[in-house]
Amino acid sequence: MNAMGRGLLALLALGLPCASLHAAEEVSFSKAVAPIFRVQCATCHMNGDEPGGMKLYPSAAYQSLVGVASAGSPLQRVAPGAPEQSYLLHKLQGTHLNVGGAGVQMPFGQPPLAEDSLQLIRLWVEQGAKNN
Repeated sequence: MNAMGRGLLALLALGLPCASLHAAEEVSFSKAVAPIFRVQCATCHMNGDEPGGMKLYPSAAYQSLVGVASAGSPLQRVAPGAPEQSYLLHKLQGTHLNVGGAGVQMPFGQPPLAEDSLQLIRLWVEQGAKNN
């Protein structure tokens, strides 16, 4: 993890409120978020036959996520600035059934994402889900 990611995690570890996180550096999709997907989601979403059409390989991940209607719920996969309206976060947190979703928590067949990874993705969405 890069220095920015470690800094954000340090803020989380100190129990600082989200407002303090917003003052932190902007979360980079390419440097902080996409690597989580490459490690945790590659088995199913980088093989050419992606469930729900969600492609997470580097050249397609951002376009496959942000502002795209979810195949499994009435929400967008990632709604910039609106984590509670982002189906991806619900699938990763296991709250997807509460928002009209279906299926199982992701990543499938693996332990849930670590809390620090979830918080980093959430912060990226809160910051507008930029392609940076």
